[in-house]
Amino acid sequence: MAREVLKGARSAAGMTQQQVADHLGVSLRHYCRIESGGTVGAIALWDELEDLFGVNQRELRRLDPGGD
Repeated sequence: MAREVLKGARSAAGMTQQQVADHLGVSLRHYCRIESGGTVGAIALWDELEDLFGVNQRELRRLDPGGD
């Protein structure tokens, strides 16, 4: 299960996973695990992602079954 809303928001912002990881101050591996749904991540990171992408974090955190 992936976080397709998060991935889409990042793509719409024209940012790479590395750029988002740098913005958050986390490793690329950690951010990739957040985006893929492998880990939740800290609340402070979701606050930053919400501000960065202008999308409610509840939507960003949603796991999409099947990756459709």
